[in-house]
Amino acid sequence: MDMTPDGAPSRPGVRILTVPMDAPPTRVDRFVADRTGMSRSHVQKLIADGRLVTGNRTLKANYLVEAGSELRLDVPEPVAADPVPQPEIEVQVIHEDEDLLIVDKPAGLVVHPAPGHADGTLVNALLGRGGPEAYGGIAGVRRPGIVHRLDRDTSGLLMVAKTDLAQHSLMAQLKAHRIKKTYVALVQGSVAAAVGRIEAPIGRDPKHRVRMAVVAAGRPATTGYRVTERFNGWTLLDLDLVTGRTHQIRVHLDAIGHAVAGDPVYGTGTSRRGPEGLARMFLHAWRLELTSPSRGDLIRAESPLPGALEIVLAGLRRAER
Repeated sequence: MDMTPDGAPSRPGVRILTVPMDAPPTRVDRFVADRTGMSRSHVQKLIADGRLVTGNRTLKANYLVEAGSELRLDVPEPVAADPVPQPEIEVQVIHEDEDLLIVDKPAGLVVHPAPGHADGTLVNALLGRGGPEAYGGIAGVRRPGIVHRLDRDTSGLLMVAKTDLAQHSLMAQLKAHRIKKTYVALVQGSVAAAVGRIEAPIGRDPKHRVRMAVVAAGRPATTGYRVTERFNGWTLLDLDLVTGRTHQIRVHLDAIGHAVAGDPVYGTGTSRRGPEGLARMFLHAWRLELTSPSRGDLIRAESPLPGALEIVLAGLRRAER
């Protein structure tokens, strides 16, 4: 990413802002807005997203700048108002009917346009497949048909509504916890209980605003798990996502001392690297069960574990012999 010196015109990249030695005590959001020419509301949004730091500290908007200090501001690429259809991005469809698609998202693919990912997303691929008129519009032009999401580094099943009525039904089912979403994850260490349930509220990490964390003031979150296989230093789990908070599985597993293998955000040391041969996060959404919005019958979809993850498990099994 480009490093932009203090005083240069505002553009995407990292800005380094030096607070003058004679600067009076000033809120950091006002100081950054004055220095960059950005609106204060835009600066506050960047700060809320954890994009302003000094040293190793993520700042809040009401922080008072200190004379002589350096601020590091990460300005993302702007997001286009309307996503561009990209038919060249392949979409693997597991199920399709008059109400919805269930697609199998590969790891590395962002679901919808966001700062830093203006195109090349699943939404761009879906528009390339059917155009905006092919999906529900409740979630807006940047998220046609999208009712839930998967993290970029998580692979697996994701629902896309084809009509507003279907989108409304699926969102209501999600809110009422009537859609069963099952994941498989390889985690560091030996999980003691064969079956367990993690109930802990999740919110923005107060120290690192780009992360989530278990915090008392967070939103209620529940994750169930079952041990399916044990290895030396690692445990394979099936997980039921009862609620759907941002990074929920990753945060909950990290909170009980068993971070997901290969997690670039919540993993540390061995857990971040994962076992030999792992080149991505070992988290895959492999099963969905929901009620058809128009017919009322049960829809069940499954996605096999990606080959790259199967290879990692095969290596761990060989090591156990």
